[in-house]
Amino acid sequence: MSDKTFVDTNVLIYAYDADAGGKHRAAKRALQDLWNSGSGVLSMQVLQEFYVNVTRKIASPLSRDIARRVVDSYSAWCVETATAALAAAFQIEDEARIGFWDALIVASAMRLGAVRILSEDLNARQMIRGIRIENPFADVH
Repeated sequence: MSDKTFVDTNVLIYAYDADAGGKHRAAKRALQDLWNSGSGVLSMQVLQEFYVNVTRKIASPLSRDIARRVVDSYSAWCVETATAALAAAFQIEDEARIGFWDALIVASAMRLGAVRILSEDLNARQMIRGIRIENPFADVH
């Protein structure tokens, strides 16, 4: 059985957003655990969204150089979106009644063999296509 965990964009962003308080600490801890266990996975979509957000949209943006180094380091966890993932995302969007971008996250997680997705945006404890959704910030105050 797989022990892979798919990391959604918001978790990766909070790990590098020093102004995010408890979410910053929780995200860093979650990513460190995934690095240590070798079980973290993500998609090209996550890396693209991360780069745009941390260089432009957070209170204390990262320089492009630093953000690019982070993207490069996480590329080892990455899979590119394939046409088959798009078709799966369309089905998931309809079945789970979630937005397309979230459905594409689920489709990518499926393609990578993940058993769970760490996300603040999807409904915690929900199961979609056999993948458990977990919010790593549920206990953060």
